[in-house]
Amino acid sequence: MNNEKVGNCPYISVEELIEKIRRYHPDDDMDLVRRAYAFSEQAHREQRRKSGDPYFVHPCAVAVILADLMLDATTIAAGLLHDCVEDVECITTQTIREMFGQDVELLVDGVTKLSKLNFSSREEQQAESLRKMFLAMAKDIRVVLIKLADRLHNMRTLKYQKPERQVPIARETLDIYAPLAHRLGVYTIKWELEDLALRYIDPDGYYDLVAKVGMRREEREKLIASVTRQLQDSLRKTGIKAEIEGRPKHFYSIYKKMKSQNKTFDQINDLIAIRVLVNTQQDCYYVLGVVHTLWPQVPGRFKDYISVPKANMYQSLHTTVVNQGRPFEVQIRTFEMHRTAEYGIAAHWRYKEGKQIDELDTKLSWLRRILDWQSEARDSSDFGELLKFDLFADEVFVFTPKGDVVSLPRGATPLDFAYRIHSAIGGDIARIDTVVPYTGSYDDVVAQGEQEVKRGFLPELKAMDIDLDRYDTIVLGTPVWWYTCAPATRAFLTAHDLSGKTVYPFATNGGWLGRTLKDVAALCPGADVKPGLDVHFDDTTLRTPDKTIDRWIAAIHD
Repeated sequence: MNNEKVGNCPYISVEELIEKIRRYHPDDDMDLVRRAYAFSEQAHREQRRKSGDPYFVHPCAVAVILADLMLDATTIAAGLLHDCVEDVECITTQTIREMFGQDVELLVDGVTKLSKLNFSSREEQQAESLRKMFLAMAKDIRVVLIKLADRLHNMRTLKYQKPERQVPIARETLDIYAPLAHRLGVYTIKWELEDLALRYIDPDGYYDLVAKVGMRREEREKLIASVTRQLQDSLRKTGIKAEIEGRPKHFYSIYKKMKSQNKTFDQINDLIAIRVLVNTQQDCYYVLGVVHTLWPQVPGRFKDYISVPKANMYQSLHTTVVNQGRPFEVQIRTFEMHRTAEYGIAAHWRYKEGKQIDELDTKLSWLRRILDWQSEARDSSDFGELLKFDLFADEVFVFTPKGDVVSLPRGATPLDFAYRIHSAIGGDIARIDTVVPYTGSYDDVVAQGEQEVKRGFLPELKAMDIDLDRYDTIVLGTPVWWYTCAPATRAFLTAHDLSGKTVYPFATNGGWLGRTLKDVAALCPGADVKPGLDVHFDDTTLRTPDKTIDRWIAAIHD
């Protein structure tokens, strides 16, 4: 995406910028872009970046990034002007409005920081700036796309900042802006932000990883060439036209996996992904069948984001398969889906008679939640922490037996599900809680759970506030941890005698039940253990049919 020139002319000309826009939006307002370009270049003429380059290098680079996202002339004009109010004396939002119109003013004002006001700390200033940006997003989502482009270019040139400033900026990028890009589905920016941030947060780890990935380049390229050739030959026989490309995993994703799973680089096998682009949705599923015919599938690693898209509009089929002992991921999607996968909400930005398409509003419920929080937060730091939490949280949407849709956070427990269907089941609800709670990130807990399952570890449990002897029927829920019930569930069943009782087990999982229900039954000697319920969900919705849940609940009542 970086189209900057070097040398005596470190930024592209206005005609080069307009030519980029014409390729995807030939009828847009090019005069608006020309005027914004000239105004910004003149306004910043006396200013220099810390690199020594003319300051206009930055707003011009932001405009190029926005053009690469194929955004409209109004957004690109605002990108060119986004620093004028903040950094140039005598230029106000009123100036922008008078010269470039209300829409451009709204975007520029939304991006403008609150640096001219007095704050008790830089952290407060940053939080208030974010608060303002999200309020502006409520009016026009393009505000945050400009902000992401702004942050991306600043991260590309972070080396010119003072060393003591580099890590805080990189950390903020990893905490706020990369997750925000993920939420909006703008993965082309997300991946670059993460890799750039890692370079400063853990430079030794980053450059060591770069070196190791480079050493395995020949092996990786051979694997890509081999599987690509096999798949292309098979697809040719079926008559399906497809574009196939292989790519290495991004550095940050490898780094994160090594840290969360406590693995060395040599223990990370899935370093590549194969992407298959086809013309139709039907072809996607044909290709999936061919892939699974060629190579064995890794259990639990298939995701259908086509039938159930992610909240950020991402659609694709994901499966992990094994070739000669080396696992690799295959992503299958149409060309249109690919555009959305790369550019997210920017790919869906359209104007009809000057109005944003209404359907986008339904895709941004998380944004409305953030806006609710901003009015409830006690201070700026509270808002900043809430924002980080929400941006990192993935959601699971499930359907109740009554057909109501409810949202559960990533890592939702069986108890969360039980509470949602409590009205249908009835009875009392009790938690199985460990004395020492699980802490850390989602990936940290996953890694800890793997070790506990392998060791047969039984955690100490908190006392329950109910007398199990009073109950003849017990509905027992457990998450699936590494193909079996969670260690806490195993500890509970080991400590309590359920003989003579009727037990209805259910297990929540993200795609692979394993032996969980069989293990639960084996831990209930003397009990009448009924057929269990597989509460299978993926990233966005429950996959277990509603009718199956209804029948299971009805059996409990009978």
